[in-house]
Amino acid sequence: MPDTLTARINTLIKAPVHIAPLAVLRIAFGSIMLVSTLRFILKGWIYAFYLKPPFHFTFYGFDWMKVPPGNTLYVLFGLLVITAIMVTVGLFYRAAIITFFVCFTYVELLDKTTYLNHYYFISVMAFLMIWVPAHRYFSVDVWRKPKLAVTSIPGWTINIFKLQLVLVYFFAGLSKLNYDWLIAAMPLKIWLPANSNMPVIGGLLTQVWVAYIFSWFGAIFDLFIGFLLLSNRYRRWAYVLVLIFHLSTGLFFKIGMFPYIMILVTLIFFSEKTHIRIINFLKLLLPRANSTIPNKAYHLPVFKTQFIYGILILHFIIQLIMPFRFLMYPGKLYWTEEGYRFSWRVMLMEKGGTIFFHVKDPASGTKTEVINSQYLNTFQENQMATQPDMILQYAHFLAAEYQKKGIKNPIVTTDSYVTLNGSGSRLYIDSTVNLATQQEGFGHKKWIRPFSTTSK
Repeated sequence: MPDTLTARINTLIKAPVHIAPLAVLRIAFGSIMLVSTLRFILKGWIYAFYLKPPFHFTFYGFDWMKVPPGNTLYVLFGLLVITAIMVTVGLFYRAAIITFFVCFTYVELLDKTTYLNHYYFISVMAFLMIWVPAHRYFSVDVWRKPKLAVTSIPGWTINIFKLQLVLVYFFAGLSKLNYDWLIAAMPLKIWLPANSNMPVIGGLLTQVWVAYIFSWFGAIFDLFIGFLLLSNRYRRWAYVLVLIFHLSTGLFFKIGMFPYIMILVTLIFFSEKTHIRIINFLKLLLPRANSTIPNKAYHLPVFKTQFIYGILILHFIIQLIMPFRFLMYPGKLYWTEEGYRFSWRVMLMEKGGTIFFHVKDPASGTKTEVINSQYLNTFQENQMATQPDMILQYAHFLAAEYQKKGIKNPIVTTDSYVTLNGSGSRLYIDSTVNLATQQEGFGHKKWIRPFSTTSK
């Protein structure tokens, strides 16, 4: 049995496979990134999310990353557009995908207010694409330098993407195995009726039993779809489910480009014959791309291969650990959100809050209520009101601001109320704690009030 398992793993890693799936993935990823970036620019989000707000919620450990001055951010997004095009056509691919990864991840880390699972997913996919020869087939690089062309690559160059997608889906499903999602049908019981004005099916969406069907189907889909996509027998039917699931979520919920990203990248699970047919169809649209490529295998020096293996092993260890780090913290995960991000937890909660900050001068005893709109836009304030690490970061910012106004060691407290999945408003943060003295970090935030079974 161990020998059989070892042989199977060696096959998945080293066995030669056709490069066509990798070329299709490159084209699919690059093109959807081009559309996504252009959409972000045209909607005016560069100014609204990054340039207009005077304050940004940085990720812990990345406080040194600041929004660049002037028009630099527009230049950066222009670079994202250019590199997305270059990745799509395979022009100077390695430099293009590295630049895209660095620039996209930089923008993602500027403000955690805009954090989305699919932004994280894009960074992860771009990172993985750095290490594979996706430009060695049906690309401008091959047209420029025919000697780059290969038709055979080791299996790991494709299987790493399959593994990543299986993990994304599986952990998304695992996170749905909780009382709120399965037993209370939350938050879909709240969200679906908001679409009651839709033609034909609008009335159904107000029915409680429909919310339960959606909840259970979503959990089952996420848990098993990755494994079904790996199966030669069930792959086509699984992809039909992928189309139905993601098109439905895109229709019912405002989640941007994520459904279309997943629809395109899951094509990687199909056989090389399917991808060769896709490439041949694209060749009909590009007559100059019809040149015959001789059979040639892709080889890397042993030390480079071992280095890449080390990087990928570390990457997937992190991917396996991150979704479970919430176990280190006490309390209800969706209430505290400690260990929530970067864990493929998608659309699991409806959370809203109201928060008031007060700054007290310890010398005079004068207490002032902060007008949050002086420092935050509405989106930032709404996001901050329900996320403890952002509340603490904003409190530290306020302490620094009031120190500049001449108040020594200002005391910053809050009155905050949060509702989770329709549970009713509850006191969220201990209003007696001076948040200005609390340290940021990965430890449990004891000043978060525990989630009570009754609202107050």
